[in-house]
Amino acid sequence: MDITDVVVIGAGQAGLSGAYFLRRFGLGTVVLDAEDGPGGAWRHRSPSLTMDKIHGIFDLPGVRQEERQDGAAPAREVVPAYYGAYEAAIGLDVLRPVRVTAVGRGGGDRLVVATSRGDWAARAVVNATGTWTRPYWPYYPGGGDFRGRQIHYAGYRGSGEFAGQRVAVVGGGASAMHVLAELADVAAGTLWVTRREPVWRDDAFGEVARRDAVALVEERVRAGLPPRSVVSVTGLSSTPVIRAAREKGVLKRLPMFARITPDGLTWPDGRYERVDAVVWATGFRSALDHLAPLRLREPGGGIKVEGTQVVREPRLQLVGYGPSASTIGANRAGRTAAGNVRRLLAARTLLSA
Repeated sequence: MDITDVVVIGAGQAGLSGAYFLRRFGLGTVVLDAEDGPGGAWRHRSPSLTMDKIHGIFDLPGVRQEERQDGAAPAREVVPAYYGAYEAAIGLDVLRPVRVTAVGRGGGDRLVVATSRGDWAARAVVNATGTWTRPYWPYYPGGGDFRGRQIHYAGYRGSGEFAGQRVAVVGGGASAMHVLAELADVAAGTLWVTRREPVWRDDAFGEVARRDAVALVEERVRAGLPPRSVVSVTGLSSTPVIRAAREKGVLKRLPMFARITPDGLTWPDGRYERVDAVVWATGFRSALDHLAPLRLREPGGGIKVEGTQVVREPRLQLVGYGPSASTIGANRAGRTAAGNVRRLLAARTLLSA
């Protein structure tokens, strides 16, 4: 079993930020990543998601992006290239592909990280596994009888495969906007379905508003409740994708259907719509199954976190969870987690002296 000060699980934005500050603080740090190369979840995005359709890439700490990116370039290429260059620039040797199977309590002051390439015993763990590997598929009656195609946004690879079809897009966030705007050009028809009325923002969503949104999500994780997405708090601000979808006339929201039939959808009031496909743009859940041995869940169903530190296990930091699951909070969470680890280990060193 290998010994280290800190293990960082995941090398997306939050994990890279945490690793940067941990190394600046002089802590021995091992970074494990399940992917074959840099880029985290961005490696799996649709080729049609170009740089002009996303909110932008935040500079990782210590290394600014060298030039403005081509807006027509696929994000799945640009972001991994930046992350790879970042790892090289700061001299970070990420071990990959490494799949973490479990994190448990070991002897002394150690947490044991079990992986597909051996085990590490660490004085602290920074978990940055994000959400992409846990797409959320809600259950609706009749789903198993549908003769058309159903996919989650995680599997969406562009509008071409839906040409000439009637497609229902379920979800009220940025992912649904992306799909609707593209389908408008090729589909025979689209339906936009959400559980709640969308909240539109026409004001400038600046730094203060972003911090306020993050603070609202933090309230839930401090209370031990499952985190909500940041967009559920912020609403939908005007972006090029949303403006394009509005101009194409596809933002005509319908309430949630009651049942899926073999060839369509039905609503409680008797409405029926035939559809050939359903795209579930219904978000993701935190990928935390490997933390189950630590028994961190609160009665409310979530993990109680103060800042990034888990209340039930102070040696564990969660980044990319709750408020830091978006680009708004990930960099700040990485620095916070590293600072928490430094203080924790310094205090334990003093106690053992």
